Amino acid sequence: MYKERPAIKVFDGIFITAACLSPFLYEISYWFIALTAVLAILAFVFPGLYASGVAGGRLKICSYGNMILSVFPLTLLVVVPVFIVALIFNEKIGWTPIIVYACVTIGLLNAYFWTGIILVYLTSKQIGISKRLIGIFCGMIPVANLFVLSWIVKVATREIREESERYWRDEARKDLQVCKTRYPILMVHGVFFRDSEHLNYWGRVPEELIKNGATIYYGGQESAGDVRTCALQIKKAIVQVLQETGAPKVNIIAHSKGGLDSRYCISMLGMAPYVASLTTVNTPHRGCEFAEYLMNKAPDKLKNTVSAAYNKGAKALGDTNPDFVKAVTDLTKDGVARLNAEMAPMQSQFDGIYTQSFGSKLNHATSGRFPLNMSYYFVKYFDGFNDGLVGEDSFQWGQEYHFLTNKGLRGISHADMIDLNRENIDGFDVREFYVGVVQGLKERGL
Repeated sequence: MYKERPAIKVFDGIFITAACLSPFLYEISYWFIALTAVLAILAFVFPGLYASGVAGGRLKICSYGNMILSVFPLTLLVVVPVFIVALIFNEKIGWTPIIVYACVTIGLLNAYFWTGIILVYLTSKQIGISKRLIGIFCGMIPVANLFVLSWIVKVATREIREESERYWRDEARKDLQVCKTRYPILMVHGVFFRDSEHLNYWGRVPEELIKNGATIYYGGQESAGDVRTCALQIKKAIVQVLQETGAPKVNIIAHSKGGLDSRYCISMLGMAPYVASLTTVNTPHRGCEFAEYLMNKAPDKLKNTVSAAYNKGAKALGDTNPDFVKAVTDLTKDGVARLNAEMAPMQSQFDGIYTQSFGSKLNHATSGRFPLNMSYYFVKYFDGFNDGLVGEDSFQWGQEYHFLTNKGLRGISHADMIDLNRENIDGFDVREFYVGVVQGLKERGL
């Protein structure tokens, strides 16, 4: 299991600091060269001993570099004041040891720092492009660079700990196959995205589910189509899964508009006998007033221009008949109301199907990635508390409902619920959330 050894950090700080200070022994003995070399070697060896149970080569390298970066500023707190004092009392100390001290210290600390920062930059997945650029920009700004460095160390430390703990947790439950459900899982994406092998809509979630025994398939519907068209494509996907696996039913997990597509597929297209459960995640079951406002207020010329541009791009990426306007219209409050009215007489189709829904709350606009940081306040004006796109009152549907949030400014956005940004979030582990969802289906015999 993952475990940190704080004493190693203390010893490493002593070694690198002592190596920097050793030139003051210059006039006593030339043995200071050997002493400096030994201390420097120890300073570069000890970071590899800091943490045990680090999973995988990438994280071990990241842990090594991160340990160096965490010690570096502490060393500066000692060697810089000593250098200043040496300059003040240069007449007593002499210029030779001061010059040697400066050269050795600058050389050692540069090698030490750049080893750490390069290794962390190359191996950390949670230090994104923006943090890397900020680190580079602030690197030469005194004081600011230390704050940014502590920020980088904090992010990397958390990544190493959490990913290692995840690895050992998965190893411990590997034989249990907690996500090996009776029926295969069909994951249905939302609007403006397509399932992709190389850029999965669901981020790191499918891999985590498969590690724990799940059999995963994808809806594969249009990125932007009306609900009826997408429902037909989901029906085709269900039939294909049943043929490939020989299973009599599927469990559907659907995000955003995918939940509406799936409901229509089950209730209106005769697929109820082939669906064991439907889990909707942040689906606008009562529509979005914000979307309706935009569709009503936007000039037709603007809508047609945006629609034409999107449809052209979507066709190039694999959509057969994309329709931006129809997709958004089906997400408005009136659009979903019409769909709900159409499906209402067929509600009995869900008898015998386990249904549950989840929603989440983004606590602050600045916590959401683009474009959710822009849409949050607009959606809040029309729909109240929301995930950046969908209002809280629109999430609830089915036999069970769970509303997810966490403390602090961050919250959990519409995109966070599918791990779109591959970001580890305080207070919410999206991969473990889906493991829990699928494990719950297994425990129900589904």
